[in-house]
Amino acid sequence: MNHNAMDEKTPINLAIAGLGAIGMAVARRIDGGEVDGVRLAAVSAANLDRAKGRVADFVHPPAVLPLSELLDNADVIVECAPSAAFAELAEPVLSRGLCLMPLSVGALLERTDLVDLAKRNGGRIIVPTGALIGLDTVRAMAVGKIRSVTLETRKPPAGLAGAPHLVNNNIDISELSEPLCVLRGSAREAARGFPANVNVAAALALAGIGPEDTRVEIWADPTIDRNMQTVRIESDAGEATMMMKNIPSDENPKTGRIVANSVVATLQRLTATLTAGT
Repeated sequence: MNHNAMDEKTPINLAIAGLGAIGMAVARRIDGGEVDGVRLAAVSAANLDRAKGRVADFVHPPAVLPLSELLDNADVIVECAPSAAFAELAEPVLSRGLCLMPLSVGALLERTDLVDLAKRNGGRIIVPTGALIGLDTVRAMAVGKIRSVTLETRKPPAGLAGAPHLVNNNIDISELSEPLCVLRGSAREAARGFPANVNVAAALALAGIGPEDTRVEIWADPTIDRNMQTVRIESDAGEATMMMKNIPSDENPKTGRIVANSVVATLQRLTATLTAGT
């Protein structure tokens, strides 16, 4: 993105890939004028006709385009699509030197070559914090020496249902009466086993000590009604324990309401005169 895109007279053109719970919430916020200097130029979704209906009442309805045409008038692309569509979108975005804001962060762990692709072409990858807390603390500690990072994720069973790790290991969480730990492993293993659920683990790994050394526990917990994330860090700058209880999205229990807010906050930083936080 060129520096002129930051000028108020030249708004940043935003494209959103995917109009699910997160994509639609972000689209409405942008259309409502919540981010100065950012214009919703285009959206894409699996069902284009349905997408046209969903944005028809917008103040400034965006173009509704197939994924292959989404980039023609965009500076920044927010990826809210199923993780399987990640590569199809990410490669052309970064090849053109545009800015990619991915929510399928777990897929990024499998494609570290995309960072080199972005570097060669002047592109950028900006990962929103999403449903996590304290990534600014993690980044600051990573400037020094981090000894350990652990993430404990607890979700109501409905929020984990259908995950590949559960299916492949015949783990039934439908009739739980008490919490069950369904995975202990690295952030990479968590992202592979629960691609729709633990993008937070991938974001934490990227901010800190990487996907192999970041440890993750995933619990199916029938005693809670919120998605809970607890991060514990030990470093040469100090120790931190951070907990967050996220209210699930009404449209999709696998994600929290705060994820869309986090995308909007990240977009606001692109054009803000004053930003607070690392």
